[in-house]
Amino acid sequence: MDNENIAEALVELGNRHGLHVRTASIMAKVALQFISTITVSGPKGSANARSAVALVSLGASRGSQLRIRAAGPDAHDALTAIRTLINEGFGGD
Repeated sequence: MDNENIAEALVELGNRHGLHVRTASIMAKVALQFISTITVSGPKGSANARSAVALVSLGASRGSQLRIRAAGPDAHDALTAIRTLINEGFGGD
């Protein structure tokens, strides 16, 4: 992909329970809205943001740092959406 856009950010999980089944499902649903590949890296490795199971396996709790990387034609929009979701606490725990 020669014209691939890449966007990255480091975010801190501030919601009470971290990345658990509900929050991971919400993130996966948001990620599915984009063409770009979105990868989330956390305490226990990296995961495709489209997979709630993979996201839960990251073991990310409150205060964990997550690196979000989006690559593709809508990378910047994808990153903004995921970062906003995390910063807003997934709509409450």
